[in-house]
Amino acid sequence: MNTCTIKAYAKINLGLDVLGTLPNGYHQVKMIMQTVGIWDELTLEKTAEGIVIATDSRELPTDENNIIYKAARLMQEEFGLPGGIRVSLQKNIPVAAGMAGGSADAAAVMKAMNMLYELELSEERLRELGVRIGADVPYCLMGGTALAEGIGEKLTRLPAAPQCVLVVAKPDLNVSTKDVYTALDAMADYPHPDIDGMVAAIKAGDLTGVTARLGNVLELVTAKQCPPVTEIRRMMDSHGAMGSLMSGSGPTVFGIFGDRAEAEKLAGLLREMDAFCVKQCFVTEFVQ
Repeated sequence: MNTCTIKAYAKINLGLDVLGTLPNGYHQVKMIMQTVGIWDELTLEKTAEGIVIATDSRELPTDENNIIYKAARLMQEEFGLPGGIRVSLQKNIPVAAGMAGGSADAAAVMKAMNMLYELELSEERLRELGVRIGADVPYCLMGGTALAEGIGEKLTRLPAAPQCVLVVAKPDLNVSTKDVYTALDAMADYPHPDIDGMVAAIKAGDLTGVTARLGNVLELVTAKQCPPVTEIRRMMDSHGAMGSLMSGSGPTVFGIFGDRAEAEKLAGLLREMDAFCVKQCFVTEFVQ
């Protein structure tokens, strides 16, 4: 096998809590992660030497600063792989959006190289490697519905979350994850979402229980910097969403709907309304 094409799926956070800062500077988190049907497509091809990245996105670097490059180099160095690799990326997941698009791409590269070079590595082994290049990479290697703890690398697979329809909207704004966490650290206290209750609702297949517990402490910071986050959530909630939330450090917002027609109608409104600065808008579902 000399080429391999693979999809890299985005994630949202149904719940995101920050419990404190660890001695190494990383933040201790407790999150419910969920894969959604928005994906990038990557094609990997063996070459004579080096690592080459080609992409249709002008927002991404194509050198060693790209996490794709880091993932490919990690695999080459860890397993002494011969020759080089070319990665062609079709980018659909919003960039700098709180949806782990870069981590998903890195995970996809690791999976693809595992197949291309017939390494026969287990998911667990790939996850052990993936955390070296990003805290979200282990989850992106696993996918589905999961409880993430530690810095995000301690994963517990959960039953599939109750199916629903999602509207996912990315404002035409970018935020710095580092700056968001720094601002959160400066806050004396903040309300914490009910992550344990969310886990119980997922296990019970209770969609209403899930939507009642949506919560993300990082939204307290990002919404102040990016007013469209709050405006989009209000729009979703007033147009039939069972619940809405910002994903990750933002600024992407998602709404959960029980009815696809309502979701499609809202997505059309968001795409047409300049006031909310929506750059990308998707109607999708959970993916396991």
